[in-house]
Amino acid sequence: MSRPSISEISALIADLADHCKFGVGDYRELMLHKADLLERIAADQPGNTEAAEVSVAARARADELKSTD
Repeated sequence: MSRPSISEISALIADLADHCKFGVGDYRELMLHKADLLERIAADQPGNTEAAEVSVAARARADELKSTD
């Protein structure tokens, strides 16, 4: 698993902004993508417990959203 590029993170931020401003995009998909990126960041920094905790919380939230469909 490689760490996300700046362009990947920028694209997610732009997609989130579009969703907030215009209602564009599927919220669940955005949260799944966010969780994926945070997991990649945490994997790239194995000693960073805060990154690990944030990625676990993001994945749990994304999975909650996914299971309510």
